[in-house]
Amino acid sequence: MSEPEELEDDLIAPGAEPAPVTPSVRFREPLDLLVMVKSEGMRLDQYVQLHLGADWSRSVVQRAIESGGVLLNGRPVLKPSYKVRKNDRLHVTMPEPTHEIPVPEDIPLDILYQDEWLALVNKPADMVVHPAKGNWSGTLVNALQWHFREHLSTGAGHLRAGIVHRLDKDTSGVILVAKDDLTHRDLAMQFESRKVFKEYVAIAAGELERDSDYIEGALKMHPYDRLKMIVSTDPDAKHALSYYEVLERFRGFTLVKVQPRTGRTHQIRVHLLHVGCAVLADKIYGGRAQVKLSEIAPGTPPAEDEVLLGRQALHAFRLRFQHPRTGQWIEAEAPLPPDMRRTLDALRQHRAIR
Repeated sequence: MSEPEELEDDLIAPGAEPAPVTPSVRFREPLDLLVMVKSEGMRLDQYVQLHLGADWSRSVVQRAIESGGVLLNGRPVLKPSYKVRKNDRLHVTMPEPTHEIPVPEDIPLDILYQDEWLALVNKPADMVVHPAKGNWSGTLVNALQWHFREHLSTGAGHLRAGIVHRLDKDTSGVILVAKDDLTHRDLAMQFESRKVFKEYVAIAAGELERDSDYIEGALKMHPYDRLKMIVSTDPDAKHALSYYEVLERFRGFTLVKVQPRTGRTHQIRVHLLHVGCAVLADKIYGGRAQVKLSEIAPGTPPAEDEVLLGRQALHAFRLRFQHPRTGQWIEAEAPLPPDMRRTLDALRQHRAIR
């Protein structure tokens, strides 16, 4: 199974989770490693990635381990979570790269702000942020390569050039782009230290009890479905905190503003599901991938029925941070996209609370 496609707002720190290998990488031959005492206790996938270099992603390393590409003392070790021990001998054979550096594509971008160091882009729904399995073109990175050419950070690998953080494929809204590695590092540090203010708007299926509150629930990967995350009390689960404020109520639906204080995988979607209000048209967590007018307005004639929303109703509305070069505070807003506005119009007409 593949990893979750994209993250709601996941940090891409230079060197922390680099892009998959490109043909420019020189390493091709198997690699033999002897674990020293200073590395004892490190996860196997982390240890192998550290020695392969910045163009191999953790997910690629994990797949290589699970397919028997890493031998531990002469035998395959299939668990990326294995903790290496002093004097362990590893024989690493990685797959040959099959995809090249992203090709620039003339894809229109809604640029909200830019200067010589960074840019803020309003990412449309249905756009993958960076190339990966099944999505080698049409991504935000392909578009950035066209619009900014060589003026993009590359510390996180060429397949993630300029990308400081990520949004889900079907989440629209503001995303931050770095044009050089120093700016990328400074911005990544702001994300990591939670100094970047993020605000999302979602249409939820259900009615939140309180007008404002917070949702606190540690997250971990679902034990049987690697495409999903769950709230868990497991010690290995990662702390996650989201604040919300109801913007508008409808019969059976809620327009809500969410401010995530952490940036975990699918955090907002899982947290809203946890309190009984899944994001509307969220196929993974809500069970349906689209919403028709007839679902909001029962009795709509078939000839007048239409799909209002064909993706999860989640939008990265606002981003605020301190400019790493000028010190000024930068704030960008992305207006609600047409599909969410169309859905809200239908809710106001047919589901208004009188």
